[in-house]
Amino acid sequence: MSRPVADLAMLEALYGEPAAPSLAKEVPALTPGYRRLIEASPFLILATSGPGGLDASPRGDGPGFVRVADERTLLIPDRRGNNRIDSLRNILADPRVGLLFLVPGMNETLRVNGRATIDADRDLCDSFAVDGKAPRSVLVVAIDSVFFQCARALLRSRLWDPAAQVPRAALPSVGTLLAEASAGREGGEAYERSLAERLPKTLY
Repeated sequence: MSRPVADLAMLEALYGEPAAPSLAKEVPALTPGYRRLIEASPFLILATSGPGGLDASPRGDGPGFVRVADERTLLIPDRRGNNRIDSLRNILADPRVGLLFLVPGMNETLRVNGRATIDADRDLCDSFAVDGKAPRSVLVVAIDSVFFQCARALLRSRLWDPAAQVPRAALPSVGTLLAEASAGREGGEAYERSLAERLPKTLY
């Protein structure tokens, strides 16, 4: 039988008090160790909220692609994508963002909460250029809080364990996924071939 948790008092009674270290690890600015994790990370998930609802979007590049401007400010280049700009639309409506940083081989993750603005300053964007190609904008994130997440989730998922990797051919191809989602209007083998040729040329 369903037993919905309807209020904060019920929720806190269900889970109990958090351990002291889980509270002590949260700070309003980057520590030297937290900074090192960001500089080592090639991948993050950006969470945003807007009139259309919530969104979580991957961001990735070489380690250190997120620039630490100072202990309270991060700069994230918005690399080339599909121009849906879901995250950017949300940020214009609600600047609050959540970032989850991952470092390959490390089971702890880093969580950052803050407020973002979209900066299209040409000099700033040019400073993030790769192979002569600059992002169209840079997210400037003012940090409100930062803390590391313990290893349980990644240990349970075996995310970095090579033996746990699923062969790509065992899952639907991107052409199949798109064809199913569009009722056959898009996708298929032709899409897969063009994507395979296009992706390496359009990373930046």
